[in-house]
Amino acid sequence: MLGAKWEEYGDGRANLSVALRPGLTMHMGFAHGAVVGFLADSACAWAAASTVGNVVTSEYKLNLTAPGIGDQLRAEGRVLKASGRNLVCMADMCAINQGKSTLVAVALATSARFGR
Repeated sequence: MLGAKWEEYGDGRANLSVALRPGLTMHMGFAHGAVVGFLADSACAWAAASTVGNVVTSEYKLNLTAPGIGDQLRAEGRVLKASGRNLVCMADMCAINQGKSTLVAVALATSARFGR
């Protein structure tokens, strides 16, 4: 629904991007926080899944650092630590505006292995 595209996947990393369009922005043209949150959750969960298979998000914290202004949002997720059933992951979300990248959010998430 958001048109997310894979940039990288595997070995504890997952990078995704979303083209910003009017339906994904607020009235001032900034990326909606829910879009940033989707990218954060997805990048962390897919990074975790690339190392252990099926996972579900147990929790995540999102720090918004700047407005998401530009043509595209990119998320770079990575596994920080896998221990037992839980994986701690981190993601950086950047807005790309006229070729310049600006950090707009940082997320810290815990994913839990699901199933066998």
